[in-house]
Amino acid sequence: MKLTSQPILNALGLLLSSSILSISSLAAAESSPQELKEVEVTAEKESDTKPVKGYQAKRSTTATRTDSELVNVPQAITVITRDFIQDQSMQSIADAVRYVPGVQAAQGEGNRDQLVLRGNQTTGDLFVDGLRDDIQTYRDLYNTDRIEVLKGANGMIFGRGGAGGVVNRVSKKAGWDPVRDISVSYGSFEHRRIAADYGQGLSDELAFRLNAVYENSNSYRDGVELRRYGFTPTFTIRPGDKTQIELSAEYFKDERIADRGVASFIGTDGSNLNNRPYRISDYDKFFGNARLSPTETETVAFNAAITHAFDNGVQVKNSTRLAYYDKYYQNVYARSSVTTAGTVQLGAYRDNTKRENLINQTDITYSAHTGNVEHKLLAGAELAAQNTDNKRLTPAGGENLPGNFAVANPTTSNVAFTTTSRNQTSDFTVAAFYLQDQIVFNPHWQAIVGLRHDHLETRYSDLRTGTNIEVSNNLLSPRAGLIYKPTENSSVYANYSISYVPRAGDQLIGLTIPAGASQPFKPEKFINKEIGAKWDATQNLSLTAAVYKLERENVQAADPSNTGNSILLDGQETIGLELGASGRITDQWLIMGGFTLQDGEITETLPNTPATSVINKGAQLAMTPTRTFSLWNKYQINDIWSVALGVVSRSEMYAATPTAGSSTLLPGYTRFDAAIFAKISPRWDAQINIENLTNKDYALFAHNNNNITPGAPLNARAALNYHF
Repeated sequence: MKLTSQPILNALGLLLSSSILSISSLAAAESSPQELKEVEVTAEKESDTKPVKGYQAKRSTTATRTDSELVNVPQAITVITRDFIQDQSMQSIADAVRYVPGVQAAQGEGNRDQLVLRGNQTTGDLFVDGLRDDIQTYRDLYNTDRIEVLKGANGMIFGRGGAGGVVNRVSKKAGWDPVRDISVSYGSFEHRRIAADYGQGLSDELAFRLNAVYENSNSYRDGVELRRYGFTPTFTIRPGDKTQIELSAEYFKDERIADRGVASFIGTDGSNLNNRPYRISDYDKFFGNARLSPTETETVAFNAAITHAFDNGVQVKNSTRLAYYDKYYQNVYARSSVTTAGTVQLGAYRDNTKRENLINQTDITYSAHTGNVEHKLLAGAELAAQNTDNKRLTPAGGENLPGNFAVANPTTSNVAFTTTSRNQTSDFTVAAFYLQDQIVFNPHWQAIVGLRHDHLETRYSDLRTGTNIEVSNNLLSPRAGLIYKPTENSSVYANYSISYVPRAGDQLIGLTIPAGASQPFKPEKFINKEIGAKWDATQNLSLTAAVYKLERENVQAADPSNTGNSILLDGQETIGLELGASGRITDQWLIMGGFTLQDGEITETLPNTPATSVINKGAQLAMTPTRTFSLWNKYQINDIWSVALGVVSRSEMYAATPTAGSSTLLPGYTRFDAAIFAKISPRWDAQINIENLTNKDYALFAHNNNNITPGAPLNARAALNYHF
């Protein structure tokens, strides 16, 4: 059969025509509008007045002065959130740190917050919104959104001090998310308290918030009471998308009885070694005179913070705090242990302090790249001036009251404060500059390096003797951390940091002047080495672990070979393991807890005169138990009812670092707490908190060997909250 080309050409023409028609049809279909199904995307709105919900915090600006995820910060950090504060009915820093591994509260002579962070006692490492707040007083939590506790040496971020760690209160901020809360509580020992929190946006550019509190309560201790009140108005101004201004003021007054607790018991052998608290079951007995032991602190503070983001990626924040503190406290208290004859010595003094703080701090941040490496750069400066006047009065014969007092009624009213034993002023200035780089090498490796230089000037005057001293310090505080991230939500890190404490002490009230010392004002040095791991096990549950070694150097001690001279020694170290958990295990079950194993001891014998005051190498540090454990569980039964059970436990510890001639041991204890919560309606909820369910007799903490605070017996507190 003969084939011709014409049929093939006809077929090709038909195929080409069909293709052109198909392409034209597709083009027309693509150009015509297509109706798609509506898809709804929802997400919970982030509140600008309550940025952290539940028990878990994932971010912080405190540890690095930049907004950073906690899993990427090479340091042990515990955040006490607002929800946890409310569920525990906390009202003090001491309440909050019960659930912080590595931290203990101390008595603070019954007139102030005093903490022990990794074996180091401090009253000066307390901050508010990253600025120093170091007057010796009690801090109420009525205006606190959360508390961030940073463990280890923190000199690079916070400057002088920060030896064992710092405690930073993050204040409640004014925002456009409305807040309208009133809380009233009543409880055992005539606890009475009311607090209010009101805030809203006044315009698109201006928001306002006011927090206020009033409390008038008694105590399980005879004659001990407190009255406190305060208010804090706050404004947030947003004149543009890239600028925010925060302004606030605070007036707070705290009046209470300075409670030094009970004495120790000397023991049947008549020695002062391994004394025990005197009859803790007699928890209400007051040694001294409650009526003659008042303390009062008045705080007036003004705060301003301005943040601006430039178009080139640079962000600047400037913060200022001006604070005036006026405080006095008076003590009539036990100055000895109870003898086998049933007697005790008493002492008395009155202390007055006035302080003015002016602090200005500027942080500049910028993100940059060098090749594939990311950098978050921080440059900052801090300028501060602090003026302190301090005066102490005693009875005519000195602080020791004459005679012995029967322990059956260890009190006296024959006290008149007529002699000035101390009258001094100190002016302290700081000029500090710091640099930090947070580096991301790749998805698995990060680092943080920083260095701070502090120039400190201290001018001290003893108005009684006419002595005037000027001391200057230049301190370099480095920090370096390396982070390995096996996954996006976990990290393993190593950290090294150094802090210094000037010879003027953490409160800078007066200078320690050792006669004959070759370097009399060389500051104490603290070196922290830490490795740890962090894991956000779920979106709502965080687990942490840290192993650390904290060393203290340049501790002042008397020179045993030359009376009147002093020497500087390597003094102490604390080695420990900390574990922490916070967040939600299930939708109904929330937890917060921590566990610590630590060994704090003196590393070199600290000689003194007399011989009984010598602290021997290997002596355990004061208020540093070997083991602590705490765990709080809250379970949501249904939409209305929730219940909670908590346990707080510690091993025995010394009230003060033991010397060759005296020591007092505080027995360990385990205490159980509970709570019941009811969501009555969208506007009303209530809770009852019960402390010490088993009515355990125990020693809570101490100030020294002879001032020990008994723990509270079984007690309860009910709160009714109204949201309008």
